[in-house]
Amino acid sequence: MLDDHSQGLSFLRSDEHDAMLSFIDGNNEAVLALRRVYPEGFKSPVHLHRKTQLWFAHSGVVIVSTGDGRWMIPPGHGLIIPAGLQHSSEMISDVEMHSVYVHRDVINTDRPRVVEVTVLAENLIEELVQDDVRRSATRRRELVMELLMDEISQLPEKPLGLPFPSQPNIAALCRHFLSAPAANASIDDWAQTLGMSRRTFTRVFRAETGVSFVTWRQQACIFASLPRLANGESVTNVALDAGYENVSAFTTMFRRMLGSSPSAYLKSSGVRIVRHP
Repeated sequence: MLDDHSQGLSFLRSDEHDAMLSFIDGNNEAVLALRRVYPEGFKSPVHLHRKTQLWFAHSGVVIVSTGDGRWMIPPGHGLIIPAGLQHSSEMISDVEMHSVYVHRDVINTDRPRVVEVTVLAENLIEELVQDDVRRSATRRRELVMELLMDEISQLPEKPLGLPFPSQPNIAALCRHFLSAPAANASIDDWAQTLGMSRRTFTRVFRAETGVSFVTWRQQACIFASLPRLANGESVTNVALDAGYENVSAFTTMFRRMLGSSPSAYLKSSGVRIVRHP
């Protein structure tokens, strides 16, 4: 177990993570809230929960992977993970996680969804985390849980999920793209690499991912940039490495997709974005 904030927080070890998974699935409470702190680079094995999970990144950046895609959770955001879905996670930086586990008959979803956690939801989660330490069963706790369930149902979804195709050859290109994103990657190049016509590729890609290639490419470029920005790399370097002509073009796309500039978006994590002349 972690110490309270007033006593300082310690990182979770792998053996403690395994014990935590057993505790979560063995707990019969309707709503369970936990706080954990993970070190940068920590990777959880593939696992699942019997309950629906809201994985809230209080600080730090996390990538959650499933067989169908990857989802990024920056500070101030959460991922709603369906009950029974196998997934793993990787900490891009030191992460303080607040998780809420709810029986699937209370909150159910057919797919993972990244959501922006409102101030109200954050405060309610914090109250439940503190209350679970005390394990009190009061009318106040019931009211907090009821209000949080209602608030979760209204949290705005954010485009931080990146669907992956099931076809191995297309998925391989997608994985390579994430390691070396290129904002100017062309449909024709991918189609030629796969031995498809342009028309066939666009049809298959949309059928496999649910989005157009251009939309996926834009999301993937931003997706790949967030871990580097969270690690303090300059916006200039990240933008140019991703194939944008200049920082302004990158910032415009970032703002269009996420609603704010890179520095404002990561401000809540305490990361200082470095800008070079």
